[in-house]
Formats: sequence, C-alpha cells, structure tokens
Amino acid sequence: MDDTTGGVRIRRAGPADATAVLDMLDSAVVWMNDRGNTEQWGTRPFSEIPARAEQVDRYLTENLPFVAEVDGTPAAALVLGAGPDPRAPIAPAEEPERYVRLLVSNRRFAGRKLGSALLTQAVQETRRAGVRLLRVDCWAGGGGELVAYYERHGFTSTETFLAGTWPGQVLAQRVN
Repeated sequence: MDDTTGGVRIRRAGPADATAVLDMLDSAVVWMNDRGNTEQWGTRPFSEIPARAEQVDRYLTENLPFVAEVDGTPAAALVLGAGPDPRAPIAPAEEPERYVRLLVSNRRFAGRKLGSALLTQAVQETRRAGVRLLRVDCWAGGGGELVAYYERHGFTSTETFLAGTWPGQVLAQRVN
C-alpha cells in the first residue's frame, strides 16, 4: 500500500517506526520552543517522557499509521483512528468517522509539503473505508496558525474545547 507522490513515498507504518516518530516529535518540540511556543507540546522532548513514548507505541499498534519518507528517510507521520483518542475530551461523532490523531514532521524536512501529502492520504483512506467524515483536533493557541493550516486543507472548525489550560479546536471534513 505504498504511495509515491512528488518524490515522497508514503507507506504504512508500524511499531518499528517508533524511534523515527519520536525523533519527529522531539524536533517539533524544539522548533516550537525556538519560536516561543512552550504551551502546545511543552518543553521536554517526547522521547524523555515515558507516557508520551507509550502513546506513540499505542498509535503505531492500535491505529492506522503512515510515514512519509524522503529518500528512504522517515520524515513525517500521520496516525488515523476510528475516532478521537479516548483520553481526549472530545466525543466521538454520531456517524462512522476517521480521526487524525497525529500529524507531525521532522523539521529538517520543512517546506516539502509532507503534511499535505499525509492529509491527502488520510482523505483517501477515509474514502477507501467507505467513511464520509474525517476529523482532527489541534491546538488553537498561538493565533490559530494550526487551525488555519487545517482549514487550508479542507477542514472546517466545528467545536472548541479546553483540556486544562490547553485550548483545542475540532475540525471536520466531508469526504465524497
């Protein structure tokens, strides 16, 4: 089930990709912190937090994960679930859905549109499953830049939530 688009190879991921995904998350934390964003994912690398490493393991074994590779190097990852993470303060939809539980790229590959390629993969997988609703939630702080990113990719904001002091936004996209 490999897909090659624009020189980027997208493939199914699995437990063997945990270290690469943690590296992507660690690089994202550094990048966000360098930009002054310490609220979204905190300041500690995911690889140093046992609960975060366990979360990545669950994502790669209990869901539908994908990795985008550039020249054979894992550069970005997307995890699709059948609904939101059960630990998230978000209710499942009242219809079958696919839910983007994780979208991350190694900042070394910034500008390669890997997130866009993986979101296209998510739409294709949702359609292939005969499901018409694709949702995602994201951090709504920082001037809403991440919310705007998902809106540029065809999602519409639906509901907001607060996880402690962490402001979140749920977005949805109808898949035909």
